[in-house]
Amino acid sequence: MKTQVAIIGAGPSGLLLGQLLHNAGIATVVLERQTPEYVLGRIRAGILESGTVSLLREAGVSRRMDAEGLVHHGVEFLFDGVRIPVPLSELTEGKSVMVYGQTEVTRDLMEARASSGATIIYGVSNVQLHDMKTDKPAVTFEKDGEACRLECDFIAGCDGFHGVSRQAIPKSVLREYESVWPFGWLGLLADTPPVNPELIYAHHERGFVLCSQRSLTRSRYYLQVPLTDNVEAWSDERFWQELKCRLPSELANKLVTGHSLEKSIAPLRSYVVEPMQYGRLFLVGDAAHIVPPTGAKGLNLAASDVNYLWRILCQFYHHGREDLLASYSSFALNRVWKGERFSWFMTHLLHDFHDKSPFDRKMQEADRRYYLGSRAGLTTIAENYVGLPYETVR
Repeated sequence: MKTQVAIIGAGPSGLLLGQLLHNAGIATVVLERQTPEYVLGRIRAGILESGTVSLLREAGVSRRMDAEGLVHHGVEFLFDGVRIPVPLSELTEGKSVMVYGQTEVTRDLMEARASSGATIIYGVSNVQLHDMKTDKPAVTFEKDGEACRLECDFIAGCDGFHGVSRQAIPKSVLREYESVWPFGWLGLLADTPPVNPELIYAHHERGFVLCSQRSLTRSRYYLQVPLTDNVEAWSDERFWQELKCRLPSELANKLVTGHSLEKSIAPLRSYVVEPMQYGRLFLVGDAAHIVPPTGAKGLNLAASDVNYLWRILCQFYHHGREDLLASYSSFALNRVWKGERFSWFMTHLLHDFHDKSPFDRKMQEADRRYYLGSRAGLTTIAENYVGLPYETVR
């Protein structure tokens, strides 16, 4: 088999890259270890930055998102029982975010891929990358017990933190930066109306709370919990009771509870690898970086990577710009580190740290008073929340 760009991973980043390249007349083959049903069964974030929304529109996969997605012009913070609105659009010259689940983004991209007739192969195993430092790299894999070889010009590693792409790069080449947070997020998804029109990020002495949503009838709630907790110990009843304890009565009394559709505990980590490319292999999304979910940057940083890689490859194929190939990592990492900083900032701002010194606690309180008490501070939060602009590839 031959193609121009081999894409490893059929999550949203791999499928979005494939769709944009296909629309630009560049041939791709997508390889995925799991089944389509498994991929769609993953429960992930649902807040899209303005740049991600524009990129999905540019890819031609926005019809359902534009019809069903919920545009949010603001967000709320809650400290010591006081609700603080952040008017996103007012502070960012009209920008907003879109609430539209990652599962739905993936579904739309899958359908677009199927309609285009472009190749996608599910259920592959033993994926290996070869000759990445040459101009003729290749990917070998097995499908239904048969050995296959895919020759290509470039490889896009969109296969997540545990995928093979980053592991194919010699360890002597990579620099890893990591911070593991001392708590996790217990998340519950339920077919209940959201407790508030806007998302609420709340701090409470018992721990952080996020009141999020997927639609007008489906809610997603998160509680900060110790890493030692097991999800089996959290019945639906216990979750709802704890959530009400951490919300002021005006919100707790409005909360509609119900049976959980999904419940899980996610550990929080910050992780970046440099560089994000090795020869003709490019790392995209979680293969290169992980952020805490505070601030909703995971999917959006993956879309940012896609934006740069797609435009660089278009310049290569359409205009012969080989010089841009080596710039992918610097373009991507410049925005990745800003996203990491915002997620790190939000996590520090909102969570309770039992091991903080009295001095650190006072600094945390000072940050809250400044950022949420001044227009300059609120503008900083708003600009990062709706998404910083992409650099121009030229």
